[in-house]
Amino acid sequence: MIRAHLLQEPGNLAGVRHIVLVLSGKGGVGKSTISTELALALRHAGKKVGILDVDLCGPSVPRMLRVQGRAVHQGDSGWVPVFVDREQSISLMSVGFLLEQPDEAVVWRGPKKNALIKQFVSDVAWGQLDYLVVDTPPGTSDEHMAVVDALRPYSPLGALVVTTPQAVSVGDVRRELTFCRKVGLRVIGLVENMSGFVCPHCSECTNIFSRGGGEELARHAGVPFLGSVPLDPELTRSLEDGRDFIQDFPDSPAFPALSSIAQKILSQTPAGLS
Repeated sequence: MIRAHLLQEPGNLAGVRHIVLVLSGKGGVGKSTISTELALALRHAGKKVGILDVDLCGPSVPRMLRVQGRAVHQGDSGWVPVFVDREQSISLMSVGFLLEQPDEAVVWRGPKKNALIKQFVSDVAWGQLDYLVVDTPPGTSDEHMAVVDALRPYSPLGALVVTTPQAVSVGDVRRELTFCRKVGLRVIGLVENMSGFVCPHCSECTNIFSRGGGEELARHAGVPFLGSVPLDPELTRSLEDGRDFIQDFPDSPAFPALSSIAQKILSQTPAGLS
């Protein structure tokens, strides 16, 4: 069961300067990976970052940041998120912190999920943040509508859409772009994840899942293409161990791609608001 200590007094996101939603029409494309590494890259660019993990049925970000099992407590203004580092430059809120057992399934119907999403938006005391990265579940249904509707008053910077190269994934992500247009959510750009495997011994790139589908989709949809992130064993290892990939693996194949994506998002911050 979820611990029953929800607050009644709503808070707000007044101290959050920019909100980025990480979306995809398909599961398994690496949204949580991109969300986590984007937050780390923004932090290393000197920004104060929060991550809101609203993938209620698969909250994996706490493990990726090695903070699983931490407790969320109540402050005067609402839930206090978990701080990932000593400097408190990255904070995280996830349903994973509210489960009594880490392996417990969240077996909820839509209205209950939507209520918790709205409460995450209104009742988490983020304080002052430069960026809030919102890791969403796959699809285009109730939970996405709840997230977009709850965040709309705070004028999100836009959506970062993630795909993998193969045609099946690209087809599902095309529907996500349609969702963004229908709800009036600006698309910051599209990222192609798992784009080739670079051999750690000879540096040859093998396109295991094809290549270029994301870039072609971005071109046809008229949205910016932010880059391709290759399959990288060091990235996988860092996520499983809860390490800071951006800090610990600067020579890995995925590092320049992830750093470039963060820089492109920083460059899209409206003038005067950076």
